[in-house]
Amino acid sequence: MKIALIAHDKKKPEIISLAKDYKDILSQHELYATGTTGTMIMGETKLDIHRLKSGPLGGDQQIGAMLANGEIDLIIFLRDPLTAQPHEPDVSALLRLCDVQKIPLATNETSGRIMLESLKNKSFFEVTKE
Repeated sequence: MKIALIAHDKKKPEIISLAKDYKDILSQHELYATGTTGTMIMGETKLDIHRLKSGPLGGDQQIGAMLANGEIDLIIFLRDPLTAQPHEPDVSALLRLCDVQKIPLATNETSGRIMLESLKNKSFFEVTKE
């Protein structure tokens, strides 16, 4: 499964914690992340991650393009709903694409944990491509 990991600045500690807690599960999948998030997760976990550009510099759009091409199966995007983001239109487009493509999307730590637990237990995720 191809998994994208994204986090706004104030949520980076949470995504690092998530990656540490589920390192064994994440290591079994192909990981992609926006620039800074990927660098920070790799530094803390040694996970192999394909790093794209930083979100505000086009990383969200790169993941969106992968999503539109059927190259991403799950996204964990820990968003900061209380801070204005200069690239909010890119974020909204990415979220919309998840809905259009029926790609599971976690936007907070709790939903991310539920998805990773599901992967761990093989209890839900059998992604079917149309």
